[in-house]
Amino acid sequence: MSNDPQLCEALQTLWHTHFPLTKLMDVSVLSYEQHVLTTYTRLTPNTNIHNTAFAGSLYAIESLTAWGLLYLELKQAGFDASIIHASGRIDFVTPVREDIVAITDFDGHERCFTDLAHAGKARLSLMTQVYGASDSARTNPASHFEGLYVVRLNT
Repeated sequence: MSNDPQLCEALQTLWHTHFPLTKLMDVSVLSYEQHVLTTYTRLTPNTNIHNTAFAGSLYAIESLTAWGLLYLELKQAGFDASIIHASGRIDFVTPVREDIVAITDFDGHERCFTDLAHAGKARLSLMTQVYGASDSARTNPASHFEGLYVVRLNT
């Protein structure tokens, strides 16, 4: 699957329209390729008193990136469904002192579509990692997030 600029733009517009905090936080879609969503967020609007990334911002960015990936995957598979973030857990590894890159991978979650088609609902856990923007090799995650998402077909 290659990057679909229209689908990425639709997601970003959805976020900025229906989740106004994403616009204030400056969350943007960087890429969506091979079932992987990468988002980018400037550090400046998301800092704490230590001039590092605010923990609440990191949680929001990581949960939104997972939610966004699920949204894109559902659209690509032709489903009209609602997505609910049911719960999440985050581990902070190191402070983030630069712009933020978050990555979520859908690999291994395809069963969600089978459950959704048969039962009209599905549950799945997605993982997101945050990196400093200068970590281009993506070798040193600054935090790890795992979120539980519930998906229901719209009727």
